[in-house]
Amino acid sequence: MSSESTEVWTGWYRDRRGAEAIVITADGRRIATRVRGVEYAGLSFDGLRAAEENGGLPLAGCVLEWDLPLPVLTDGAAQQATLSCLLALGEALSDGSPERVDLQLTLHCGGAAYESGLAGGDFDQALDRILRQLPPGTRFGRSFLEGAEAAA
Repeated sequence: MSSESTEVWTGWYRDRRGAEAIVITADGRRIATRVRGVEYAGLSFDGLRAAEENGGLPLAGCVLEWDLPLPVLTDGAAQQATLSCLLALGEALSDGSPERVDLQLTLHCGGAAYESGLAGGDFDQALDRILRQLPPGTRFGRSFLEGAEAAA
């Protein structure tokens, strides 16, 4: 990942063994984070997998939480907002993949909170649900993971 185009978000990882602070990086194509010394990377939040030398298994049986700044443009006027993200990955199935993927986004903007509801694992779908709640003509001032789906 190029340091010039990499975004960094801080957050929390939680599972049955406890919680720890994490850093999530995104370069427009891939997402990566390190949990308990193991690097997980993938094209989507629900597709994070350990490197082959660390077993190659997908991330499962945990919750990831993070916030990121998100400018919101309404009729050309920019307003700073925060997007709170909560990703719950169910317990691992026999192939290691999570039994379920639940993503919930909440946009904090202008003193109000706009929620996506549970959106499976599709980041773009969750953002679209929020956007439909905002005044007509409103758009987000940036995009995420261009060229890659945010979730499978």
